[in-house]
Amino acid sequence: MTSTKPPVKSGKKKAALRGRATIVNQRGLHARAAARVAQLAESFDADLTVHGNGQSASALSIMDLLLLAAAPGTPVEVSGTGKGAKEAISAVIALIEAGFDED
Repeated sequence: MTSTKPPVKSGKKKAALRGRATIVNQRGLHARAAARVAQLAESFDADLTVHGNGQSASALSIMDLLLLAAAPGTPVEVSGTGKGAKEAISAVIALIEAGFDED
């Protein structure tokens, strides 16, 4: 009879990847912009968090993003873990830098 042992976990967590941007649109991170971030974040498998003004918010939560009170000129950081985190962070940073595609 053979026995199999479960793999030994190293106990190390993977460090979160990070990217930085500055809010550039006239209205800051308002409801429509927050909805765009959440919709984009939802399209990835990664777990993303947006940091700004000394607070953190799940990139999937419009309400949490609004509570960051990120006005124009506010520096923000996007961090993430999981499959596709690098691509997800890059996409969210690009959206922020594009002013949330607002005209």
